Amino acid sequence: MSAVFNILVLCTGNSARSILGEVLINELGNGRLRAFSAGSHPTGHVNPGAIDKLRKEGHEVEGLESKSWDRFSGDDAPSFDLVITVCDNAAGESCPLWKGAPVTVHWGIPDPAADGDFDAAYERLRWRIEALLEVPLSDLNAAEMSAALNGIHQSGRRSA
Repeated sequence: MSAVFNILVLCTGNSARSILGEVLINELGNGRLRAFSAGSHPTGHVNPGAIDKLRKEGHEVEGLESKSWDRFSGDDAPSFDLVITVCDNAAGESCPLWKGAPVTVHWGIPDPAADGDFDAAYERLRWRIEALLEVPLSDLNAAEMSAALNGIHQSGRRSA
């Protein structure tokens, strides 16, 4: 594992949940974590509701974009330590092979682009990312990391 823990957050459209996750991980990770986001079928734009929520919470939104996961599957792509899927569609899709043989976990979050509840999606992701920051990632093997991170999702806190 590298000095900076690289995380790829995936969703189908890469317009809301994965964007929220990318921003939260980068800001809360304080340089210890570096996140990227992508989609299997990107919409090509970040959902305005996601931008509004991030601004409301005081986050930087400059440079955010909806992009394909293909950008992160080539030889020049960053090596990932962790891949997090945040929507049910992306969890069931056949993903490319990621450089770095990352641990993959699924943290399903209801789609705020469909239900309009960006507050709930943000809070659920923020809680999970704060819990992720408590996990001693560099001290765990892949199986232990997978169990710990799946436990965050399965704990039920703020997931309903």
